[in-house]
Amino acid sequence: MSKTIILKLSGESLSDIEDGLILNNEKMDQIISIINTFVNKKYKVGIVIGAGNIFRGRIANKIGVNQESGDYMGMLGTMINCIALGDLLTKNNIKNQVFSALPISIERYVLPYDVSLANNLLNEGYVLLFGAGVGKPNFTTDTCAAKRAIEVNADLILCGKNGVDGVYSDDPKINKSATLISKMSYNDIISNNLKVIDKTAAELLKDSKVVTKIFSMDDISNFIKVIDDENIGTTIKGDI
Repeated sequence: MSKTIILKLSGESLSDIEDGLILNNEKMDQIISIINTFVNKKYKVGIVIGAGNIFRGRIANKIGVNQESGDYMGMLGTMINCIALGDLLTKNNIKNQVFSALPISIERYVLPYDVSLANNLLNEGYVLLFGAGVGKPNFTTDTCAAKRAIEVNADLILCGKNGVDGVYSDDPKINKSATLISKMSYNDIISNNLKVIDKTAAELLKDSKVVTKIFSMDDISNFIKVIDDENIGTTIKGDI
């Protein structure tokens, strides 16, 4: 049976920090390459992208915008990223569909999110891009990834990080003795109030069979290594 994967990407993972551009051609090409590898391995793939390259909630506070408005702005930012990645997937002959949790419909590009349709398209080999979070303020893209993973019966959530190769016992930048935690449970996150993934996401996942892998995406090959169960990064399960 083929694995179903939710690929969780930060908005920053797409951006060109040096030139101040929200999207970077080389980074987008690398992500397309990874998705193409997954598709060739017959994995079912869903993607959740943040909007940190476009807008963050803390910016709303700084400029005096209501937090709820700021959250909707962030949701719309994720739609920009999803449409861009979807277009590049199409140009690379990878069939895909962008969904929006907000009531947005754009012919040929975006459909309002529908669980049944999403599952049907996954089974037909489409890569799905889940935009606009869960369609409500006060929820993170971690929660979106968890919710979509459960709804499409995903096996794995792959959470690639920039400059972080997993979860540590302490901040390794401050404490040189901090050690990598290779395995932990969702309940560990909840009971210890860890900032590994959003607490709401952990609550959703704790009774599921969905496994979350947190690892560095500085080496793009890590996306394949974690699928092949190589011992890198941190693995989070319902129980350990």
